[in-house]
Amino acid sequence: MPTEPNTGYDPSLGRKFVFVTGGVMSGLGKGITAASIGRLLVNAGFDVTAVKIDPYLNVDAGTMNPYQHGEVYVLKDGGEVDLDLGNYERFLGIDMTSDHNVTTGKTYQHVIQKERAGDYLGKTVQIIPHITDDIKRRVREAAEGTDVCLVEVGGTVGDIEGMPYLEALRQFAHEENEEDILFTHVTLVPYSKNGEQKTKPTQHSVKELRSIGLQPDVLVGRCEDELEPSTKEKIALFCDVPTDAVFSNPDVEDIYHVPLVVEDEGLDEYVMEQLDLADEALPKADRSTRWRELVTRERTGSVEIALVGKYALEDAYMSIHEALKHAGIELGVEVDTLWVNSDEMRDHHTERLQDADGIVVPGGFGSRGIEGKIRAIQYARENGVPYLGLCLGFQLAVIEHARNVLGLEGAHSAEIDPDTPHPVIDLLPEQYEVEDLGGTMRLGAHTTEIKPGSLAAHVYGDDACTERHRHRYEVNPEYIEDLESSPLSFTGRADNRMEILERDDHPFFFGTQFHPEFRSRPDRASPPFVGLLQAVMGELDTREILDESRPETDRSNAEADEEVRA
Repeated sequence: MPTEPNTGYDPSLGRKFVFVTGGVMSGLGKGITAASIGRLLVNAGFDVTAVKIDPYLNVDAGTMNPYQHGEVYVLKDGGEVDLDLGNYERFLGIDMTSDHNVTTGKTYQHVIQKERAGDYLGKTVQIIPHITDDIKRRVREAAEGTDVCLVEVGGTVGDIEGMPYLEALRQFAHEENEEDILFTHVTLVPYSKNGEQKTKPTQHSVKELRSIGLQPDVLVGRCEDELEPSTKEKIALFCDVPTDAVFSNPDVEDIYHVPLVVEDEGLDEYVMEQLDLADEALPKADRSTRWRELVTRERTGSVEIALVGKYALEDAYMSIHEALKHAGIELGVEVDTLWVNSDEMRDHHTERLQDADGIVVPGGFGSRGIEGKIRAIQYARENGVPYLGLCLGFQLAVIEHARNVLGLEGAHSAEIDPDTPHPVIDLLPEQYEVEDLGGTMRLGAHTTEIKPGSLAAHVYGDDACTERHRHRYEVNPEYIEDLESSPLSFTGRADNRMEILERDDHPFFFGTQFHPEFRSRPDRASPPFVGLLQAVMGELDTREILDESRPETDRSNAEADEEVRA
């Protein structure tokens, strides 16, 4: 969502920083809380960015298992990062870069490289000041050119991996003006068996935070329901903050409603007052209401989309789930996502897909669940069910076509089966010599040229698109002529790379080598996802689009051929 123009804020006042930490347990929603604060600041007229600090030793998230951290989100510059950066892009309406993700691996790698180059002039290189200085440098550089920078520290207070970052934040607070820094701490407020909201976990978490020199300015309690007034008062008393600095962040059905909840709580107004921004903010009557209008838009009817993947973890497919929601917002329909385990598809694909209005096969790596996904693609092709294949889902559509339409027995990807007699998916020459796995795939934003008159041209409304990639293997150029000798065609290309496929004998059969879900936003739904839902709703049919785009003479010949066949 485009950031509203900043009206009146003077950058000479200095950048503001909101540091967000978490306690008690991970997965509480620090990122959504921070993103919601940022969304409200954007509504108030400020330019906002975010930094996600991940204390793990990995340089980036590219080699990490989705079971541990959810999906690997890809930025426009090719950065492979934590899924929280996807939430920041969606909530703030901005495109971020790798500089907005700070990891221990990045930090230590940089400092060690400088030490090897002799940049420290014989000094003993230590956590303090060298590591902490590098952390502070990264945060400040990421904040340049903006009014407010949200900084989320991953993990929980007390984790040994996070100690250098908390120390860096302590130093940060001493180096910046008091009115330019705000510490927000998110904690769990559970219920006891008798229904009482318990504050002890919050007390212990804040005690841990204060023991390392950080006093929270704002406390946000994550609870099933709103915090009771007595609970807020008790937290304020034992944690040494004003009662009006304690806020609720209760459970909601949709994460996009969190900004509405915290706005009703007054969290945004309190943050602006503490950062001395209240006078620079737009008057309430002039603030953007676009977000509220979008996420509360009425939906008429619902559709069910089967998402066929191998990870039994919704976070592994978060951006796809969100992109389906965005398409639903645009079309005014509720989207119910049916999570289908591809491991169970091989012998039970019909019963698991028969109730689905559409099918999505997402990206992924490894051989597990591959045959189940291929069965799902075959089911979609043979039964006219609208289909969207993303990255691996695109490649498997090629494999299914090669096997079951062209009769190329044993056709496969060389990634999955190096001994396949028909490697319809294979490495291009530039990937042959790659040894390191991290950061060596085709990553980030690349432009795809689209064939005029195609379904892809209709979906994107243009002759080109720019989308984000994350893959190593490609359609094998040696098989392209055979693959296109039938209803399948590659209508999106980038030089010798096949980027988009479609079928002219199907209502909607669409595959993309790229990941369109990463650029989808609540107010800018991804075109392929919108096309999928339009096909499900009966508003789009590839065959009608191709008939309309075909020259009149070609149409008349095609109609004559159809009459002969009849």
